[in-house]
This record gives sequence, structure tokens and C-alpha cells, in this order.
Amino acid sequence: MSGIRDLVRTKDVDTVIQQNEDGSDGGHHARLSKRLTAWDLMGFGIGIVIGTGIFTLTGVEAKNHAGPAVVISFAIAGFVSLLAALCYAELAAAVPTAGSSYTYAYTTIGEVFAWIIAWDLILEFALGAAVVSRGWSGYLQDAFDLPTSVFGETSSINLGAVAIALVLGIVAAVGIRESKLVTNALVVIKVSICVFVIVAGVFFVKAANYKPFVPPSQTPEEKTSGLTQPLWQYVSGVDPAAYGFAGVLVAAAVVFFAYSGFEAVANLGEETKDPAKDMPRGLIGTLAICTVLYLLVCLVITGMVKYTDLSEGAPISNAFDRVGMSWAGVLIGIAAVAGLSSVILVDIVAMGRIGFALCRDGLLPPSVGKVHERFHTPLRITLATTAVVCLLAAFVKLKTLAEMVSIGTLFAFVVVSIAVAVLRRTKPRMERPFRTPQVPLLPIVSALCCVGLMASLAVETWLRFLAWLVVGLVVYGFYGRKHSRLATGERPVPGVEDAQVR
Repeated sequence: MSGIRDLVRTKDVDTVIQQNEDGSDGGHHARLSKRLTAWDLMGFGIGIVIGTGIFTLTGVEAKNHAGPAVVISFAIAGFVSLLAALCYAELAAAVPTAGSSYTYAYTTIGEVFAWIIAWDLILEFALGAAVVSRGWSGYLQDAFDLPTSVFGETSSINLGAVAIALVLGIVAAVGIRESKLVTNALVVIKVSICVFVIVAGVFFVKAANYKPFVPPSQTPEEKTSGLTQPLWQYVSGVDPAAYGFAGVLVAAAVVFFAYSGFEAVANLGEETKDPAKDMPRGLIGTLAICTVLYLLVCLVITGMVKYTDLSEGAPISNAFDRVGMSWAGVLIGIAAVAGLSSVILVDIVAMGRIGFALCRDGLLPPSVGKVHERFHTPLRITLATTAVVCLLAAFVKLKTLAEMVSIGTLFAFVVVSIAVAVLRRTKPRMERPFRTPQVPLLPIVSALCCVGLMASLAVETWLRFLAWLVVGLVVYGFYGRKHSRLATGERPVPGVEDAQVR
């Protein structure tokens, strides 16, 4: 019984809040500066959310699964994200911490679940960086007509994706101080691209391209095995099909990747001036703006070009090429390359910080997350994760990576939804500046919707995800469970807790 209790031991939520207020765990590490407003949070959120999801997956999923109804897929994914955002908003306002869902799990459902969610977040950000690196490579190839043997989705080894991941990984490792001006400038670029696509592209929309809006279900052209079909089809015995309502759901599960990242706003709780008000506004505002832009871009692109002719590597710039606006395609490609770079960097930085948090709590060896004396970054774990990103970006196709990111993100949303309901019951008197409506109904619906989208992902995606979790549990069982600071009662680890990450 003691072994089971060890697995579900929790941090006290009041202690976490007090640590954030005091700026330390017993006075040992500096408090983060509170400088961010709701507008800054939305800028950060939009900056990380708008990326490969809209610039690339629009073409992939419209062409292979949903047709013009990919707009419905984006709407479904946006609705599920909104439910999760409402749950995140309550926790982020009540427990403003840099740990986000990792800390929420640690304070509600136990250490082993916190470890799983952190392990899952590492997967999400590593694969996310690889996805965006491949998207970056595709747009660079399209903009400058570079050789497809080493750039874009048709390359056997995507050296373009490796190059950008390696460069930005080194930048993240040696230290970077991202200012609000730089972040917001990149947001302006991305939003401007979307607005330009909507305004300029609407003049080239042809009603005929929307017919049929939901293409009739048919047998996929590519031969599929049991592992490549959605989990729910595999379990139910229904024959695999492309398009139709099933195709829309499959596309929704994949394009959910386009919304991943908004939860990163919750990681900025300790740096927000008034998290009680600004966190909910930042989270929900980010999601609302991105959803509107996504839906309009999808409508325009599938109206400009027949869905069967959409490019899978750079659908937006290629669509303008096809209607005779090559200059616009080049402009969009260059702007997309600039905008995507920031997403890769933030993903790699985030992985380093998650690893740092795990080392600080004793769940990973302190030496792995030790902060470099000169660069003031968790150098070793940042370089290690960068190497993994480079390998993934070089060899694994974009769609496969995107599905893995989607299942990782959806799993995190399930945990957060559960955490809201659990905290309401275990800490009913805790101050909640923002309250998720209709608890426990809304968190339950949120969790079920996330599980539903997860069920629309391929069986092989589930197997890869479960394999990753098994590896994580082995690591936890042999190391984290015994060396956790909750298990040992140790004080902060010198070199990890004492250092200030910049």
C-alpha cells in the first residue's frame, strides 16, 4: 500500500502558490519578473500557435481526408480547444506557475501522473519542433525553388529541416532573451500573412471548388493496414475510408495540432502582472483570434484551388502561384519562414525548461538539468533534445509527426480537465479568480471530446504514444520514484535550484 501511496503523493497547492509569491523554494531561486499583460500573453500565444498547422496541414488534410470540409475539421478542433482553455484558465488564474499542467497534475492527482504529463510534454514539444522544422523547409523550398532532394516533404533526408533545428537549438542552448517587441513583431508578421491571404485570396475563390463540400466516403487510394486506420474504425471493424464524415473527424484530430501551443501561455503565470484577470483573457483571447483566422484561411484556400490539387508542402503560397500571383506566393513563403522560426525556438526552449523542472524536483538526475555557469541555460538537456529533434525532422514525415503532437496535446488536455474537477472537490475553498462554468459537466465533456479526437488518430500513433509512455514509466520506476524530493525530503539541488535560468 505504501508503494501505491508513493505514486500518488502530491505537492500541496498552497505551498506551490506560496513558493511563487516568495519567489523560491526556501529562498533558493530567484522569482521571475512580473511584466506581462493580457495583450502580451495573447501575443505570445498567437506567436506559438500560428505555425505549420495552418501553413501546411490545411493542404495535407483537405487533400487526403476532408476536402473543403477541412474548415469543419478546424472548427471541431477549435471547439475542443476552447473547452480545454476554459479549464486551463481556472487553474492558471488560481495557481499561476511556470509548471503549467505538470504542476497542476502534481498538486491534484499525484506524482506519477505529473511525471507522465511532463514526459508527454517533452514528446509534444520535441515533435512540434520537428513538425515546424519540416514546414519551414517546405516553404523555403517553395519560395526559392530549392532542390527537393534535401528540402520539403519529398526529400529522403530533409536537410533543410535539420539545419534550422540545429541552428535554433544552439541559440536556445547558449542563451536567448526574447523581448516582448520581438515576439509581438513576429505575431504581426503571422497575422498579416493570414489577413493578406483572406483579403487577396477571396477574389480568386470559385464556388465550383467547394463542390462537393464533404466529398463522399471512398476507399483510400493508398493501401492501408489495420494500424494505419483510426482507432475507432479498428475497434469497430468499419472499413477504412477517406473523406465523408469519418474523414472530417480524422482531419479534425490531425489539425488539432494547429491549436497546440496555446496552453504554453499558462507557463507564464509567474511572469504575469495580474494572473487572476490576465491569464483567462490571454488564453481565451489567443484561441478566439486563431480560430477565426484559421476558419477564414481554410475557406479561402479551398475556394482558390480544388482540394485534390492542393500542395501538401506549402499549400498557401502554392495556391497563389496557381492563380497567377507568384509574387504573393514568394512573399507568403518568406514571411512563413520567418514566422515559423520563432515557433521552433520556443519549442526547443520549452523542452529545456521542462527538463529543468523535472531535475529540480528530483525526478531526473540533477546533472542533466544543471544550468551552465556562462550561458545560464540547462545546456545539456537542451542540446540532447535538439539532437532528437534533428533526427525526427530529418526522417519522419510531417503528417506522422503532427499526429503524435496531437495525441500528446490531447492527453495533456484530458489531465487538465480532470485536475479542475478534482481540485474543486479537494480544495473547495481555494480562491478562484476565474471559475470554469458548469463544473464538473464541462471538464467531463472536455475530457470526453479530447478522448474522442484521440480515437480518430491512427492505431500506429496510439502504439507509438503508448511505447513512449512505457519508456517514461520505466525511467520513473527506476529513478524518479526513489529520488523525487517528495520521497527524499531533500533541500533544493545545488546548481539546479540555486541557478537562475535566463
